[in-house]
Amino acid sequence: MSIHENLLGGPPPTHLPDDPEPRELLAGGTPAADVAAKYPSSSLAWARLADEAFERGSTVESYAYARTGYHRGLDALRRAGWKGHGPVPWEHEPNRGFLRALHALARAAQSIGEQEEYERCSTFLRESSQAAADTLG
Repeated sequence: MSIHENLLGGPPPTHLPDDPEPRELLAGGTPAADVAAKYPSSSLAWARLADEAFERGSTVESYAYARTGYHRGLDALRRAGWKGHGPVPWEHEPNRGFLRALHALARAAQSIGEQEEYERCSTFLRESSQAAADTLG
């Protein structure tokens, strides 16, 4: 038996492939809008744009950025073999862009009074990665 075997019988964790360029540009101070324009499939860049918009009070803009990052992340998860459920570990750094976008979408949905979307996204985040839900708040 492998030490990483899932004894509960659920789907295995999904690990997105690493795409370090957008992460490195953001860490180096490149504006998130520039990174999203250069790497439009980067959920991390869209999540950063969502965070920046939310911090300046542009909730609807934050929602739109978060939704874009969320959908780009879903596309990447499906390409990585995800079947619509199962763990998306926060501990695997390439997964963090999607998880951050999902959190940002929940936060913005709550802010505009879209309670069902907030609850759906919050549940999805916890079910994907409790560590992400704990870390992101």
